[in-house]
Amino acid sequence: MPTKNHELTEAEWEIIKAVWDNQPCTAPAVQELLQRLKGWHYSTVKTMMDRMVAKGLLKQEKIRNLTLYRSVITKKEAQTCEIMRTVKRAFNGALTPMMQFLLENKDLSHDELSGLEAMIKSKKEKTKRKNSL
Repeated sequence: MPTKNHELTEAEWEIIKAVWDNQPCTAPAVQELLQRLKGWHYSTVKTMMDRMVAKGLLKQEKIRNLTLYRSVITKKEAQTCEIMRTVKRAFNGALTPMMQFLLENKDLSHDELSGLEAMIKSKKEKTKRKNSL
């Protein structure tokens, strides 16, 4: 679990996904990708990336006149913060009502349900072993 709260805006999600897929990368390379996907201009992307550096989401390394960007946070850290933020806002931090909501409101295939059931059984076994130590 991350030690910091890495709440990303929608735009920051777009940038960090591009960085994860291409790191180390330059702002022009990210802008080129996001130009095709979102129509964003270089100044927008560069400003946002600099702000993300200031927020501790990205780090930059200068090599002569080239600036390379890398993500400071992992995909798992960002996803964990996003999910926990949603659970806190929509379900008062309770996971069980969230899972109940998803199960009742999402059509899941037999294979998906079987996979979820297997994950829950595995988690229960790990918890049981951990508690018996």
